[in-house]
Amino acid sequence: MSACGDTANVPDVAGESSQRGAGSILALALLAATVLLTTLVVSVLALLAAGRSVANAADAAALAAADTASGAIAGYPCEAARAVASLNETALTRCSVTGLIASVSVGLRVQGIDIFANARAGPPP
Repeated sequence: MSACGDTANVPDVAGESSQRGAGSILALALLAATVLLTTLVVSVLALLAAGRSVANAADAAALAAADTASGAIAGYPCEAARAVASLNETALTRCSVTGLIASVSVGLRVQGIDIFANARAGPPP
């Protein structure tokens, strides 16, 4: 036994050193790994949900532009698409109208990642 009364590294009767505290360290490592994995999974799921939201915003903006181009709604097609995109908390990045067909792109920055979606709307061919 040491002078301090520390018995952590003193061999026991079988000649092996004591393993006191090893279970606590293993439990802490397992807890840290679980928290890290949970954080990663939640972040990925949030990005997937944001991607779906951006795609829906692109669809709505394209429909608004196509409706405006057809005369169903008064105004300018790309301005209508921009208004709908901003209502959906996204930014209109591209808008083009050819005849009655509107093509738009919208984007959103989530957790430092840019997410973009394209959509096209108009009468059936």
